Amino acid sequence: MNLVEIIVLAAALGIDCLVVSFSQGLILNSNRIRNSAILALTMGFCQGFMPCLGYFGTGVISKYITEYSNWLVFAIFMILGIKFIYEAFQEKEEKICCIDLKCLVGMGIATSIDAFAAGVSINLTHTSLILSALIIGFMSFYMSLKGFWLAIFFKRLPSRILEISGGLILIFLAIKSIINI
Repeated sequence: MNLVEIIVLAAALGIDCLVVSFSQGLILNSNRIRNSAILALTMGFCQGFMPCLGYFGTGVISKYITEYSNWLVFAIFMILGIKFIYEAFQEKEEKICCIDLKCLVGMGIATSIDAFAAGVSINLTHTSLILSALIIGFMSFYMSLKGFWLAIFFKRLPSRILEISGGLILIFLAIKSIINI
């Protein structure tokens, strides 16, 4: 993947962070600066760390899957893209806002599972892990912060549009991985 593709991937992965932070921003009314910073740092760290786990996990089995790597990248991004779009149309439970350590870690891990799968693709495409992890982490931090503060102004913005957009971006990356656009 080149730099533009890494940035596009980071933006797609950051959509979950933006949506979660947006929902938290709708609910939290006290200590907004502190809470938004803690939430964004947690999201950015988890999103930047999980691709590393996926990358190194792939390294253990790469000799067995190298010849199928383009198709594995395609499958991972296609499945993630379809999952994003599918989840956009599912009813969401109303979640009570929670900003303690347990909830933060839970939200960070939940939003970064897709980043773990992206780490596999980063390995299979021989893309720089450090650059990718830093860009994904920073983009997720930024999108979390923006999502939290945009909640004040856009309380009626449907998260469905954001989730579908993220899914379409991942599907584009999936197709690109096998046809070399």
